Amino acid sequence: MYKIAVVPGDGIGQEVIAEGVKVLNALEETADVSFSLDYLDIGSERYLRTGELLTENDIDDLRKHDAIYFGAIGDPRVAPGILEKGILISMRTTFDQYVNTRPSKAWHPYTPLKEEKDFDIIFLRENTEDFYMGAGSRFSNGKGVSLDLKRKLYDAKIAVSMEANTDDEFAFEIGMMSRKGIERFADYCFKTAKDLGKDKVTAVDKANVCTSLYGMWREIFKQKSQEYGIALEHMYVDAMAMALVRAPERFGVVACPNMFGDILTDIGAEIMGGLGVAASGNISPSGVSMFEPVHGSAPDIAGQGKANPIAAILAAKLMIDNLGRRDLGILIEKAVRKAMDNKDLTADMGGHLSTKQTGDAIAKYISIVE
Repeated sequence: MYKIAVVPGDGIGQEVIAEGVKVLNALEETADVSFSLDYLDIGSERYLRTGELLTENDIDDLRKHDAIYFGAIGDPRVAPGILEKGILISMRTTFDQYVNTRPSKAWHPYTPLKEEKDFDIIFLRENTEDFYMGAGSRFSNGKGVSLDLKRKLYDAKIAVSMEANTDDEFAFEIGMMSRKGIERFADYCFKTAKDLGKDKVTAVDKANVCTSLYGMWREIFKQKSQEYGIALEHMYVDAMAMALVRAPERFGVVACPNMFGDILTDIGAEIMGGLGVAASGNISPSGVSMFEPVHGSAPDIAGQGKANPIAAILAAKLMIDNLGRRDLGILIEKAVRKAMDNKDLTADMGGHLSTKQTGDAIAKYISIVE
């Protein structure tokens, strides 16, 4: 039995996670598997009631599970960044979920590319360092700022001060990566390529401008390429963005620093059919991992039955794969494909079904796909 912590969260997260759970229940009826689901109240409603984000009690509860199935975070009543930093980024760092994985697979005929191209990309994004750390502040001439960075690999204190010939206000954000952080991430990337039978890893950066940060990134990826005997391709992030639109079939395993990975995976989502089919996994290879749809809380359509549940269902597929049951993950993917072929879909994909009806259809197909 797999113990799953279910965190529906905000907005449409609650609706789509309900359909993902429906698919998990269908697997239990069809296959030799069982799930114990524990629901946790973590999100904007609790924050507005109590001021709590990710608490120590939450962390203790989540540690008792094999995986976390997460809906969405975000509420227009809460200032941007509070929930994201206080819950999502906090969860990633607390559980050392240092790899984010986002597949980009061609779901024809929903890919918007001019020509029909077959591609199946695994984006791997370093998830705890780089410019996405929340390490920044504002200050003025002659002032100093101290920052504390707490990670599984280290606790770091950073002091920033400045002398300038102006009294202007300045803002900064620190992009920092550690050698050990890059090494373990590169290991994961090359192991993934080996497991999938891929002969190349594409590593993305901007080493022609951020030479210190991404110079070390390139150095380590080159070393790991030699260790694993798998070819390495370097791509600047701007060139990679263009290549994903022009020739996505070129790529298999794509390794990205945190900030660039956040951007490129949205391109990956769009070229495969949009955010409605984009799933994500925050992976801790030796701990508790978290799986979620990419689309966010979409408060403008929450409660209307319009939300596409496929991304959440495919996030459940990633979770099942990560738990070691890729055979069941294949069942979920085939059921989604069947729903697409039969147009059992929400309006954003040209169908006429509600969120619940789409989930019902995919759950039904679990028992009949081969």
